[in-house]
Amino acid sequence: MNKKGDNMEFDTKTFKENDAKYYMQAFSRDIMIVKGKGSKVWDSNGKEYIDCVAGIAVCSTGHCHPEVVKAICEQAHELIHCSNLYYIPGQSDLAKELTGYTSTSKAFFSNSGAEAMEGALKLARLATKRKNFVSFMHGFHGRTMGALAVTHKPTIREPFEPLEPKCSYVEYGDLESLRKTVDDTTAGVLLEPIQGEAGVIIPSPDFIRGVREVCDEKGALLIDDEIQTGLGRTGKWLAIEHSGVKPDIVTLAKGIASGFPMGAILARDDLEFQKSEHGSTFAGGPLACAAARASLRIINDLLPGIPEKGNLFKELISSCSPRGLGLMIGFTLGDKCPLVQKRCAEAGVLVNCAADGNMRLVPPLVITDEEIRTVASVINNSLK
Repeated sequence: MNKKGDNMEFDTKTFKENDAKYYMQAFSRDIMIVKGKGSKVWDSNGKEYIDCVAGIAVCSTGHCHPEVVKAICEQAHELIHCSNLYYIPGQSDLAKELTGYTSTSKAFFSNSGAEAMEGALKLARLATKRKNFVSFMHGFHGRTMGALAVTHKPTIREPFEPLEPKCSYVEYGDLESLRKTVDDTTAGVLLEPIQGEAGVIIPSPDFIRGVREVCDEKGALLIDDEIQTGLGRTGKWLAIEHSGVKPDIVTLAKGIASGFPMGAILARDDLEFQKSEHGSTFAGGPLACAAARASLRIINDLLPGIPEKGNLFKELISSCSPRGLGLMIGFTLGDKCPLVQKRCAEAGVLVNCAADGNMRLVPPLVITDEEIRTVASVINNSLK
């Protein structure tokens, strides 16, 4: 790639000025990414980075994987959009593949993770005839109004209160508090099998099994938020599989279509929307389904090697006391986290500071051992 990005002109200064003037300033950002291939991206000045952010666990098969690009382009030549008033090419095939990989029975597609969560909340209310929910402190489930209501983080939730549905929050890992909180008004308990936005916080398998037991005892549904952890990220199709627990509803997004906007709700056989109970103009469209089906094929081939890559990563940065499963890794740096993130970027590696001074690494699943070694070296040097 040349300095201007394969003959593409990027006037970064003018772009940033226009962004500040015309675009709502909801994000903190500096680098302009203009090209990606595999685990690498390039900015508007032609600088190369190994990308351990991957669109926040989105670019699962790497940037612009040729099979995903081919699937999108071939579908775009045939049909770009079709309303859900009609059968959509690839939609039921994708549903069959996803449910098969995840031991669920039914699927419904959305355009994002937050939208998938909105649908899961509706489905839980319909199924249980109950109105309220329980989720965990430091959890994150999205920024739309319903998803925000079940998200604990006060700084992003409280400015928009009052919110529906009503939600109670308990400490992640505290089964006794959960048992006291879930009652006969609780439609569902929302669980991240690993808390991602909180900084890759991993509970014991016994805790997740305990959440399942509480739900069964109280007649509430277990809603498994796999938006960040699912689809191979931890070395299994769903992170909850590490505990042997089967959820009632699963939400997916991020890595499902390698960067094409898409989400999904998966559910057991007796949980499904009936006519007019849910819908979407764009959800599960032809392009999204083509991208997702190609992505699943690639992930299926990558899956066996992900635990070994994760172990190599953790071994090489062992001085940080990393925690993680597969290619979802975190470690605590405290106030030093932003500085390390900046140093890594300067050295050609993109990493992400999550909440409370926790560094989060969620690289493409195609990252090579050589790239992992380079990233580890940059991280270790940035800590000095």
